[in-house]
Amino acid sequence: MKRVRRLFDVLASLALLAGLAFAALIVRNHLYPPELLSAGPADVQVIDGDSLRVDGRTVRLQGMDAPEYRQNCRDGAGAEWPCGREARAALERLARSPGLTCESHEQDRYRRAVARCRNAAGVDLAHAMLGAGWAVALSRYAFPGYERAEETARSARRGIWRGEFDRPSDWRAAQAIGRDGA
Repeated sequence: MKRVRRLFDVLASLALLAGLAFAALIVRNHLYPPELLSAGPADVQVIDGDSLRVDGRTVRLQGMDAPEYRQNCRDGAGAEWPCGREARAALERLARSPGLTCESHEQDRYRRAVARCRNAAGVDLAHAMLGAGWAVALSRYAFPGYERAEETARSARRGIWRGEFDRPSDWRAAQAIGRDGA
């Protein structure tokens, strides 16, 4: 009987927490409605593999981190190649299709909209970049399926996974150290 009561208490607690989380989401969306951005190909400018300008607003794709534009990677033989430029080109191909839409619930410290973007075909740009091997998933911010897409690309040795690379956050940190020390 005690086991049944304990199970009931655990389930009731979980239901309460789920209810509170749902209520918080409703309040957040009511007080801070999502920013919706949409643009045609002429109104989209790709900055790098995870940032773009949509109708004049700078957007950072949520849940992923791509190599910086100036970042190089090493292939299986150790030769450097411009992975940052290739990541940018991959995002440009995805974002240039008509009917791009982005939904943002927050801004980052650089005042960019952090958003989930889809093209007219319904393709989630971040998920596609991860699946093609042009980015790493940011587990804390990733949507369902993002980490699996990264794992698939890693296993198939696509994009940045075909050799060695510095994680974009590590590369950025090293560049900041180099500038300060120079």
